Amino acid sequence: MTLTEGSRDTRAEGAGDTLGPSTGDPLAEGIGHALSTDYFLLREDLSHEQMDHLLRTRAFVEDEVLPVINGYWERAEFPRELAEKLGAAGLVGDGIEGYGCPPMDALSAGLVHMELNRGDGSLGTFLGVQAGLAMKSIAMLGSEEQKQRWLPPMARCEALGAFALTEPDHGSDSIALETSARRDGDSWVLDGSKKWIGNGSIADVVVVWARDTEDGQVKGFLVEKGTPGYRARRMEGKGSLRAVWQAEIELEGVRVPAEDRLPGGRSFKDTGAVLATTRGSCAWMALGHAVAGYEAALTYAGRRKQFGRPLVEFQLIQQRLVHMLAKVTAMQLYCRRLADLALGDRIAPTLAGLAKAHNTGTAREVLAEARDLLGGNGILLEFHVIRHMADIESIHTFEGTETIQSLIVGRDITGASAFT
Repeated sequence: MTLTEGSRDTRAEGAGDTLGPSTGDPLAEGIGHALSTDYFLLREDLSHEQMDHLLRTRAFVEDEVLPVINGYWERAEFPRELAEKLGAAGLVGDGIEGYGCPPMDALSAGLVHMELNRGDGSLGTFLGVQAGLAMKSIAMLGSEEQKQRWLPPMARCEALGAFALTEPDHGSDSIALETSARRDGDSWVLDGSKKWIGNGSIADVVVVWARDTEDGQVKGFLVEKGTPGYRARRMEGKGSLRAVWQAEIELEGVRVPAEDRLPGGRSFKDTGAVLATTRGSCAWMALGHAVAGYEAALTYAGRRKQFGRPLVEFQLIQQRLVHMLAKVTAMQLYCRRLADLALGDRIAPTLAGLAKAHNTGTAREVLAEARDLLGGNGILLEFHVIRHMADIESIHTFEGTETIQSLIVGRDITGASAFT
């Protein structure tokens, strides 16, 4: 559903050649820019508003992201200015209504995630944390005052957010988190550790999930930047999503005013409600990465000559490209159906989990095929595929691994829980 004019036109030669500067190797010029993969004509059902979100995000990716992102990724540097431009472009909000968030329905939000990740997974993950986790927590569970204070500047990316749930000893079993929250007069006191927290070292507000020592329930708290006792260290040495920062966090006697507790976050069930919305986004993110790999392979195969002929003239290459397209198309249909169900408020956690597991696993297959088809050039950043191949590993893991999603869906279809 990366949709351009001539929706069945999937020709490789010359596609995207006029977009963006050359990176050096003529074979790499234009790789990363959109072709058309709408083989089942899904774009015909898009409204004007949905198409506008798609095309504006695509323009942002091709004008702002692709010319510079490899450098940020290689240096493991967070592109703060790109995040700010993303907010200024009116693309941050993930379907939240009001409070300065750009109007977009579930399908528009999915298209934004898809297109942004087609350009880069680090910036796409930033959006998932900023809008899908931090802003959604406030929008779904916060007070009116909290929404008015935080959501408008976060939608503009003038304020950054984080979502602190995962702990060093609790990832898939985050329901067993150990970070504690103790009521002390007009404040709450938080103690514990968190790990893998996107934006955790740079956020202006962090949604911290902690267990109430009195009733044992998980509750949410807004911890502002500079609060004493909050210490965040940026994690280094990552081989995936290198241009977005995760943090290890220590909370030692962090005092949070009572009015900064999320009133709607009364148990882990409420935390799970936020997470359920982001799993659907992961399916769209994975689609973006798979499309990037397929389009790079198609463009490259049309240019690269071996034995005196372009690769696309060899039968085996055509077969591989068709198999990649079939997988991308299946992912598109998953995402489109998810959006339809979300528009009718009928999306269940198990449906989002199945889509997330399917699409991230399938994206890994498509990207591995693309990397192989590009040969040695497939490991060079200027051809983009290796960056997407590395980044999909994180999306495959976060928001619930394939194993966990399989157990959730398995419990739903069998009635038997395999969780220990």
